[in-house]
Amino acid sequence: MEITIRKALPEDAHTYALCGISCWQTAYRGIIPDAYLDNMPTEIEQRTENFRQAFTDPGNVHSYCVMHGENMVGFITIDIIHANIWAIYLIEEFCGKGYGKRLLDFAVNELEREGHYEIYLWVLEDNVRARRFYEKNNFYVDGTTRVVDRYGGVPLVQVKYVRN
Repeated sequence: MEITIRKALPEDAHTYALCGISCWQTAYRGIIPDAYLDNMPTEIEQRTENFRQAFTDPGNVHSYCVMHGENMVGFITIDIIHANIWAIYLIEEFCGKGYGKRLLDFAVNELEREGHYEIYLWVLEDNVRARRFYEKNNFYVDGTTRVVDRYGGVPLVQVKYVRN
């Protein structure tokens, strides 16, 4: 069975939040403090409400569910005004099978359809797996970095990637 990609709806908010927690707990283990990752499920109601609001009034930020049959196995979030890919995530069992490239191609195509030909995204500096993936798919580091410290109070460096 193949995956499908569809627009996220307000009724998807809870499943979207659960999927996000699962993805983060595997993708960022060893990068973001374990205490932060382990605490994420306690915030499920707030995360669900945040997504419900975002999906009800998306503005320039578009979110998509990645479905395998009836199960959500990942998601995509893009900012169509600023040509920014905010998020591309798959649950662990779907990684390494070519689905990530399909999601990235989808996001890039959506942004190009909006008239953007320079697309960017941010990746945690220590996320070697994601960095390799983006570099393999024609994104390059433009030299810009920023520090974020909202994940468990530990400053983390993000690297900006660009694709022309």
